[in-house]
Parts: sequence; C-alpha cells; structure tokens
Amino acid sequence: MKKGRPIVAIMYDFDKTLCTKDMQEYTFIPSISESARSFWSKTDEVAKEERMDPILTYMYLMIRMSKDRHNPISRDVFVNAGKDIKLFPGVTTWFDRINAFGKEHGVDIEHYIISSGLREIIEGSPIADRFKEIYACEFHYDENGAADWPRMAVNYTNKTQFLFRINKGMLNLGDTGNINAYTPEDERRIPFRNMIYIGDGMTDVPCMKLVKLNGGVSIAVYQGKKKDTVRELLKDGRVNYVAKADYDAGKELEGLVHDVIIKMASVNTLVERSKRQKDL
Repeated sequence: MKKGRPIVAIMYDFDKTLCTKDMQEYTFIPSISESARSFWSKTDEVAKEERMDPILTYMYLMIRMSKDRHNPISRDVFVNAGKDIKLFPGVTTWFDRINAFGKEHGVDIEHYIISSGLREIIEGSPIADRFKEIYACEFHYDENGAADWPRMAVNYTNKTQFLFRINKGMLNLGDTGNINAYTPEDERRIPFRNMIYIGDGMTDVPCMKLVKLNGGVSIAVYQGKKKDTVRELLKDGRVNYVAKADYDAGKELEGLVHDVIIKMASVNTLVERSKRQKDL
C-alpha cells in the first residue's frame, strides 16, 4: 500500500496562547459576580488548604459557586461562552494559511489542542472545527443538565500523555490496549521530530521539554512586551524559540513556523531516502 505524505502536528495550549486570557474570564467569572483575581485567588487558597490539584480545584469552585448563586451551569452555557473569547490577531485565518504552506512543501498539517481549560468553551469558539482533536477538561452533567462533577481534568504534567497519543495515532481516550506497546519511532504515525508545540508559559513546560528533547520544536509565545517568562524558558533550554502571539500573515510567528515546516519536510525526505538505500 502506498504510504501517505508525512504529517506535521502542531499542538497548542489555548489560554494565553490562542486567546488573550484564561477562557473562564470572558463570560463565566463575571456571571458569578467575581473578578478574575478573586476567583483565581480562591482557587489557589482552596488548592493549598485541601491539598487538591489546582485544575480540579477550579472546576470544583465553578460548580460550587454557581450553585451558591442558584445559577447551576449547563453545557450550553459553557459552549455559548466560547463565542465571547477574544483570539489573538490572525488566529482565525492561521490554520488555512499553515495548511496551504505545508501542502506546498509536501507535508500534511494537523492541529491539536492540549489545554487545562474547558473543552466545552473551546467547542463554542469560532476555531473549534480546525482541530483534529481537542484534549481539555470537561464536566459531567446531571439528569437536569447541570455540571456536577469533573469528567476529565488535564493538568500540567498529564498533558504529556496526549503527545504520545498523537505520536502513535491513538487519539481515542478509550483506546488503552496498545498505547504503551513498543513501536519504533519511524513507524509511528507522527514521529516527535514532526511535532511543533506552541504554548505561553510554565504550565506548558512538561510538553515543551518533551517535544524538544525528542527532536521536535517548542515555541513559547508572549503578549505585547511581556517577554520575561518566555525568556527564562529559552535561557533554560526548555523551548527552541520565542515569538509574539501574533498569528497574522507575515509576522514573526508565521515565519518561524514556516521555517520549521521546511526543515521537517527536508528531514522526512532524507529519512525516506536512507530507508530506500538500506533496501538496495
């Protein structure tokens, strides 16, 4: 059977990577009459006092605070909240442009979300259909349709499991049978050398470092003049590059991703040539 074209996977965090702030801050937090600072401060306090995972803590507080205000939240409320998020410049046209560039250079591009934000809100965003898979936190809903329990929590370290799922092409979380079976890297659907991870800060470090150490490329993005955190990531060798979170055509980030795609396409060509020579 003829082998298809190489695939380059671009994986994104969401909050402060594709949108300008934590997604809960656009609609949900104002709806419970809290400020963003107050909500996240309470999350930190409860996590420390109860020795809870911070991601589970924010999900717990969303449920509790909504019920306390006699305004239980439904899935539709979250999905509708996705319409209110503010994306960085150029994000809405980014995917078509990058896909076309990849095609010009002989590779297919796939886009993935790996986020500690809420899948429901991402699904309501104008770019939800651009991703092959969205890995993010989700709620379970009771018989009345109200959120009552975390169904899925994606914290900073367990984000890395999704890199391996993408690497092996085992995207369904219910598919656990062979996820840990040994497969040579070059026989995996998307080798790590064909991965680009784009994130904004410390919560992305495990994924950034894993991708970088395995031959892929990690890029830290920043807003405006806020370069301090990403400078540290670059200085400490946790990312390959940094760029402003501006996805418009002709900007630094697009040029950087173009160069990385060209390199990955060339490496794939050389790898395939090497395989053919071994068969001579």
